[in-house]
Amino acid sequence: MSLVRTVRLRVPSCAARPGPAIGQALGPLGINMAEFCKQFNERTESIGYVKDTPLSVTLYALSDRSFTFDVKTPPTSYLLKKAAGMEKGPSSPNGDRPVGFVTPEMVYEIAQVKIKDEGRWHLPLEGVAKSVIGTARSMGIQVRESEEA
Repeated sequence: MSLVRTVRLRVPSCAARPGPAIGQALGPLGINMAEFCKQFNERTESIGYVKDTPLSVTLYALSDRSFTFDVKTPPTSYLLKKAAGMEKGPSSPNGDRPVGFVTPEMVYEIAQVKIKDEGRWHLPLEGVAKSVIGTARSMGIQVRESEEA
């Protein structure tokens, strides 16, 4: 049972279905897509994610056609869009005319979610919050105290 390959996927929580998106990644490895979807849906439901929240998954394919996988938190851009009340990101972000805003408290909450990811436990919360602010800026979302400011 040796590692054959590591595959990174973005899968909607509690709603994974065997289909072309997952099939193209898992099919060549001989992994049972239905079994992956079943295990993934059970795990994300037990964690408590809202249905259809996009999650990053790192799947480790083993030589005996078995697998293990890690579920990470939703992408920072998804969390920022949700906090700013946006359906989708801007077509062309512009720093002069922000498309939305979030408060520092929202940034702090997003940073607390993101710090739970594997590989970020050792980072200070302030560093993760600065990363969230950078992502917000690149999306055209402004960080400020209130909507009037």
